[in-house]
Amino acid sequence: MHKRFGLALFRLVMGATVATAIVTQYMQGATRATFNPVNFFSYFTIESNILAAFIFIVTGAALMTGIKLRRRSLIRGAAVLYMTITGIVYAILLSGIDADLGLTMPWVNMVLHYLMPVAVLIDWFADPPEQKVPFKSALIWTIFPALYLFYSLIRGYGTGWYPYPFLNPEHSGYGGIITISIGILVVSIGLIWVITKLSGRANSSPTPKNRLKSRTRRQK
Repeated sequence: MHKRFGLALFRLVMGATVATAIVTQYMQGATRATFNPVNFFSYFTIESNILAAFIFIVTGAALMTGIKLRRRSLIRGAAVLYMTITGIVYAILLSGIDADLGLTMPWVNMVLHYLMPVAVLIDWFADPPEQKVPFKSALIWTIFPALYLFYSLIRGYGTGWYPYPFLNPEHSGYGGIITISIGILVVSIGLIWVITKLSGRANSSPTPKNRLKSRTRRQK
């Protein structure tokens, strides 16, 4: 009971913190004449944090009220992957250029790029799905990043604006973009393997019920 309440509170607080950070940054950016709302929501950081915050708030509220949500493992796992990618890519490729990313508020940057990526991992470790998420099924999580890449390149070609320097052909060249994209894909597949391996642990514990089922199968 205490663990469920603590987990629910953790999710609700983190979800609300991220939502506050995004709204605050949006309002701060909207004061500038050059602000473009479409550009703001075209950052993978913003999109992945919105998804994670939404999941945290919904699942946190469900825990608080005792409502059981079905088939949430895949979307939870997707949020874990996207937020982990956000943290890794920022740390390796983007750290130190917050102004260019439209994230000029230090506390917002801390929440979106550091705090929330860690929070989703803690949440997944603390409350893994009861049913194991199959690795092959989880590969569907790579579709969104792939679509995001195509969207960013196509829109960037038409507008001249790219959300990240490594997606700008003038900065990295198409060869560099392909190399970085393949690298992110390889890392993503590795992360998917780890995330799915950590799922379904609740069912693997040797509870009396599970031991009885195992003993019955051996007798048959």
